[in-house]
Amino acid sequence: MNEIDTPILAPEQQLCFAVYAAGQAFARLYRPLLEPLGLTYPQYLAMLVLWEGEPISVTGIGQRLGLDTGTLTPLLKRLENAGLVRRTRSTTDERRVVVSLTDSGRALKARAQPIPEAVACASGRDLPDVIKLRDEINALSKALDASRACG
Repeated sequence: MNEIDTPILAPEQQLCFAVYAAGQAFARLYRPLLEPLGLTYPQYLAMLVLWEGEPISVTGIGQRLGLDTGTLTPLLKRLENAGLVRRTRSTTDERRVVVSLTDSGRALKARAQPIPEAVACASGRDLPDVIKLRDEINALSKALDASRACG
């Protein structure tokens, strides 16, 4: 059976399923890359934000990653227990929690440096193609977030 003969409602015909399957493949790829760092994939994403510049509020991390504070709080607590980050109340607004890297958290960045290249290599694509694909997926996400149901 070819793609034209496949029913429209088959999973493999759905864009969402292709993105979901790719997400699962990324999870399988990242697990052994992050294990030596002691990080889960969501923790790695939070560390990426912190490595860009800190201190940053929990809300700021959530905005960058599209995560709510209910998801971020336990994740950041585990990073704090691992000695990678420090959470403190803002001196100007006690409702705000600010996250900073510890020396160990900063040092972990050097060990994480090879991960993006390993992921790009695993994709089997050259760098310009990886960048183009990333930009297309980002544009798709933005369009989906901005859309109203069609039809």
